[in-house]
Amino acid sequence: MHKGIYIALSGAVLKYAQMEILSHNIANADTIGYKRDDVSFKDYLIPQDIVNNQPDGRAMSYFSKFRIDMSSGVHVKTGSLLDVAIEGNGFIVLEGNRYTRRGDFKKDREGYLTTQNGIKVMGQKGPIKLPEGEVEISQSGDISVNGNKIDSLKIVDFKQTEDITKAGGDIFFSKGRPVNAKAIVKQGYVEKSNVGVVKEMVGMIEMLREFEMFQKAIQYFDEAQGKVTNEIGRA
Repeated sequence: MHKGIYIALSGAVLKYAQMEILSHNIANADTIGYKRDDVSFKDYLIPQDIVNNQPDGRAMSYFSKFRIDMSSGVHVKTGSLLDVAIEGNGFIVLEGNRYTRRGDFKKDREGYLTTQNGIKVMGQKGPIKLPEGEVEISQSGDISVNGNKIDSLKIVDFKQTEDITKAGGDIFFSKGRPVNAKAIVKQGYVEKSNVGVVKEMVGMIEMLREFEMFQKAIQYFDEAQGKVTNEIGRA
């Protein structure tokens, strides 16, 4: 098989992967607290021969690193007393050593503060349980009900963002050791996704064009290889 097919195929595979990532970002554009995904690539020169290991000037691409864009999304006012948004770096701690920036919380039947999926929100004393009454959450994360302090939101950050991985659209894990965050808590707000739909759509169109270009290159090399094979067979 012509070496050019491998080069074009490597490019087509990566462009297809990029389109999948962009599609996933666009699909989560309205997901509260969602952080967009990104990926980077590296090129390496193809050796001309195995013995001398000398590059022949052509390059193939491969995945280098997946990255989560941790930039903040826009804060939107909801007015709900159980909604919170974080201003600055940091994550709200959930049970099971999970973390989130999504703050549209609710109160379950047992009185615990949870995510929309029922994961308990952690405070300094453990899972936060709210008695009946009006909830007030200060900028430092202190939670009071009817004027009585119940607990404080546990908010942490990580020195190495590369250690953070996704466990869902708005839930994160980290192998790193958490440190206290100095974020400001805004009650009655939520943080929207940081996906810019127009930018992602433009990127999708560009990726599609490049993917089609690689497809045509593969077809060209395949046809050229077929002609060479037929001519050799006739000789």
